[in-house]
Amino acid sequence: MSQTLPEDAVIVERRGHVMLITLNRPAARNAVNHALWVGVGSALAEAERDVDVRVVVITGAGDQSFCAGADLKALSRGERIAPEDPEQLGWGFAGIVSHPISKPMVAAVNGTALGGGTEIALACDLVVAADSASFGLPEVKRGILAGAGGAFRLVQQLPHKIAMEMLLTGDPIDAARAMALGLANAVVPRADLIDAALALAERIAANAPLSVQASKRIALGIKDGAIASDESHWAANRRESALVMRSEDAREGPRAFAEKRMPSWKGC
Repeated sequence: MSQTLPEDAVIVERRGHVMLITLNRPAARNAVNHALWVGVGSALAEAERDVDVRVVVITGAGDQSFCAGADLKALSRGERIAPEDPEQLGWGFAGIVSHPISKPMVAAVNGTALGGGTEIALACDLVVAADSASFGLPEVKRGILAGAGGAFRLVQQLPHKIAMEMLLTGDPIDAARAMALGLANAVVPRADLIDAALALAERIAANAPLSVQASKRIALGIKDGAIASDESHWAANRRESALVMRSEDAREGPRAFAEKRMPSWKGC
């Protein structure tokens, strides 16, 4: 059974007790627009309610990108990416980064996961990566910051100095390096990615669902749909983002990127 959500931005399928969510905007490198944000968030909310869903797998359509982050072209046209509905907005970027659910989530990273794509992977519990995948938070190269959880989750999930190198240089790592550092559970050929991710999901789904869900809630500190220990990080995120996004550098970075030239930073 499959369901295609508005604008075909998200496809939701059931594979036994596993919900497979596909970011379905390959022409835009699966960049996040309003429809994708709402589609993913709605699917996760459904997964949490449905007792038949025991594990969620999230992947991207096509061979190029898992997710390229926010849809900058949509933003440049004046379109809203974030929904106005308070509950949907509270799910965070892509409907996932501040939307913890009790059901385990597996990211099946089929290509480049840069910026918001890496932040989606960081929000998942496990990662299976194609051998062509890469991970990175290049925001500092654009005069902005990794505001969808990357700035604190990367340091939580990787050795401190490696995470700081990635954050401060903005340079990506390949799938093999990600696995060596513990950012991925497995690296497989692209053709085997979905089968490998589903096999991992099915190993989890074979266990007692209430035990699995309670274990995840304890491990992450989930209570009433939130992770209390994340709240101070999100507060700092909002504060620092407000400062950075008002700067001239935040305008210069995307402008230089669009014009295919080196940015001229002013530090203000």
